[in-house]
Amino acid sequence: MNKKKSAYTRILLKLSGEALLGNQDHGIDAEMCAFFATQIKEVRALGIKVALVVGGGNIFRGQVESKRFGLDRSVADYMGMLATVLNGLALQNALEQIGVPTRVLTAIEMSAIAEPYIRRRALRHLEKNRVIIFVAGTGNPYFTTDTAAALRANEIHADIILKATKVDGVYSDDPVKNKNATRYDKIKFMDALKQNLKVMDSTAISMCMDNNLPIIVFNAFQKGNIKKVVLGQNIGTIVQ
Repeated sequence: MNKKKSAYTRILLKLSGEALLGNQDHGIDAEMCAFFATQIKEVRALGIKVALVVGGGNIFRGQVESKRFGLDRSVADYMGMLATVLNGLALQNALEQIGVPTRVLTAIEMSAIAEPYIRRRALRHLEKNRVIIFVAGTGNPYFTTDTAAALRANEIHADIILKATKVDGVYSDDPVKNKNATRYDKIKFMDALKQNLKVMDSTAISMCMDNNLPIIVFNAFQKGNIKKVVLGQNIGTIVQ
């Protein structure tokens, strides 16, 4: 039996912090970490180099909390970056429990718990077939983890960004609020920006557009979907 061939050789998976909530309203659900770890292991087994960027919204959302508590935006964003480190360590633990060698690379130096982000080091880890998890965003306030995903994906020469969501693609409107919303199979970067479709933030989309880096938005909560996407099946919406 022939081994299925992937459509990509190097991917960056963007996970929101909320993806790790499970049925909780706050914090990290161990079962969700294990769920994503298992799917990542399946993708890695295909010979694909895998990198992740993880958000921190399940613990602290900088932009939201800065308004709620009257925090300076920069301070709130740094707190949000630290939340992504917690999530990255949780995912690393889940991956290594099932035998997947993993490295956490942080944009804010904290040598006791994670390696500092150095591009050449990241590329070396990928060459050694380790999964790498980028945390602490870009290391700068006022930039989202969407932008961090676009930046890191370009730096490591990823073939594509896989944007994990709870819906099965990009719609013309919120499909929960508008039953007549249209789902796109494909959409151009510029159209996504003009229609403000919230695929990723505008900085991230512009960076991907400028560097011809496609994005696939798909439902990552259906088991096996990450593998289906990398095998080239028609899952989700491709933005290119």
